[in-house]
Amino acid sequence: MNDHRNIQRKQREQNSAARQDAPRRHRRFFRVSATLAVASVTLVCLLFWIDSRASVIKEELEAGLRLLPEIQEAVLNNQSHEAAEGVRKLKTRTEAARNAAADPAWTLASAIPWIGRSFSATSEVARSADDVVTLGVGPLVEVFESLDWSGLLPTNAGTDLGPLKEAAPQVVSAAHAVSASASRLESIETEGLIPQVSEPLVRVRSQLRAASGTLWAAGNAAELAPVMMGSDQPRRYLLLIQNNAEVRASGGIPTALAVITLEQGKMKLDHQTTANALGRMSESVPVDKEQESIYSTRMGRFMQDVNLTPDFPTAAGTALKIWREKTGDTLDGVISVDPVALGFILDSTGPVTLHDKTVMGFSPEMPTELSGRNVVQTLMSDVYAKIPDTSNQDAYFAAVAKEVFSSLASGSGERKALFDGIGKGVDGRRILLWSAHPIEQNVISKYGVGGAISGESVAPAQFGAYFNDGTGAKMDYYVRRTVQLVEECTGTEYGQVKVRVTSTNTAPVDAATSLPSYVTAGGAFGVAAGSVQTNVIAYGPAQANVETASVDGRKTDFAAHHHANRPVGTVTVTLAPGQSSTVELTFGKIVQHGEPNLVVTPTVQPVKDVVLPTANAACD
Repeated sequence: MNDHRNIQRKQREQNSAARQDAPRRHRRFFRVSATLAVASVTLVCLLFWIDSRASVIKEELEAGLRLLPEIQEAVLNNQSHEAAEGVRKLKTRTEAARNAAADPAWTLASAIPWIGRSFSATSEVARSADDVVTLGVGPLVEVFESLDWSGLLPTNAGTDLGPLKEAAPQVVSAAHAVSASASRLESIETEGLIPQVSEPLVRVRSQLRAASGTLWAAGNAAELAPVMMGSDQPRRYLLLIQNNAEVRASGGIPTALAVITLEQGKMKLDHQTTANALGRMSESVPVDKEQESIYSTRMGRFMQDVNLTPDFPTAAGTALKIWREKTGDTLDGVISVDPVALGFILDSTGPVTLHDKTVMGFSPEMPTELSGRNVVQTLMSDVYAKIPDTSNQDAYFAAVAKEVFSSLASGSGERKALFDGIGKGVDGRRILLWSAHPIEQNVISKYGVGGAISGESVAPAQFGAYFNDGTGAKMDYYVRRTVQLVEECTGTEYGQVKVRVTSTNTAPVDAATSLPSYVTAGGAFGVAAGSVQTNVIAYGPAQANVETASVDGRKTDFAAHHHANRPVGTVTVTLAPGQSSTVELTFGKIVQHGEPNLVVTPTVQPVKDVVLPTANAACD
């Protein structure tokens, strides 16, 4: 009985307590609900705000990108006011993007696990874009405003090199700024970023790398050009005209030679001669043993053979030593051009007329006016077919070179077109430069214009296909080539790449009788007249091996060497008129995993027609 009463009492007490707690529970529920509601509204507002900031960043940066081509065009056209106004607009855009990315809400979002890295990366892109404009593009445009770019090429009257020397520090500073921004973006891990951030980040990295490289090249040029153009003291360079009609690894056989003197931007061409006139060295100029084993001691005995090697610093240094031994003259460097590059120059300067009556009398069939349209055929074919005497051929060649450089020095033609033409020559390795001054050469060697086969200018996975004539003739005018890299399947961590070279002798079937013996060599070196014999030389990347060689699908013997830690394979091919042949040299144990890169000997053909896109072998 008492137990029953106790139970009832406890129940009444519990019910009373429940009635008393109910208002408190309702108040707690209301407070929690209100807090959640406020938090939800705040989060929604924050998300909308962040989204609005993201839209601002995206729109401002995209608008800025659209301004860049306008600025570039204004700079190229010397429209300083338009360029400066474009930079002002660009700065407004990148500053707005940077401010949006510095918003407290955006900064808060950057701290959120997982997605925060994407916000942080976007902030870095916006900050880098603004730095590039503020510290890079802006100062550069100011420099361009202060320079008369049309006057930066050497002329007969001389060039004021002072503004370029003054501009150099700003260009170098801009290069530093862009490089720093590029390094910051390179340090961001793309793994885990949302695609809307990672994909633009990868594109911006690539653009900044390219811009950084261009700016460093401009900065180095601004520092070197005045000195090399004789701002401090006169500079004298050996001019080599390489003739691709008789191919050499770096282009063609050196024929016409001259000394170019530069003083305060004033250019003079003198001391013209030919490689034939210099004759043979009584003692061969020493060349490093690696290259001597590949290319023979002829490199140090004959000016015509200094560039049997594709390494232009070696060829140029050897050429200067031969010149000094033969003339007693010590020069400051070497500049090399080929007839195709002369054509690029004539495209901008306009035609030149030969004024040497003796040269004009060599043959009534030879043109007295040379232009970008006829200079290649004239210097690579007609001069040999229509002028029988060797010394007269060289004299005609030298006369054309003199007129072209005289036209260049006179300031003829449109300056922008001339810059573009020289740029095409440099890009195709038809214009090469070497300095005998080590500090200058260290800078030049970083770029393709130096023509080196090792060092900073060489891509990690670079291959080379080079050609040396073995006919002793001028038959390479008729040879058409293609070169292609083929990536093989290995199933291992190492790469394997095949260098495929296809050559065709397009000379007429009756070349032996229809072409002059000087063109065909008349059977010299055991090669039938009209046929072409070529040493095909392939270079692989450093540390790789050259493993096999084939000609037209059949394995063949080949010579294997090393040059500057790069494997070298050589195969000799002989082609009768109308005949084609394909040489394949396979390189294995390739440790570089980057995109393969290919450099070839510049020939009579445009380089773009010779180099085919990299192919992938079919894999099981």
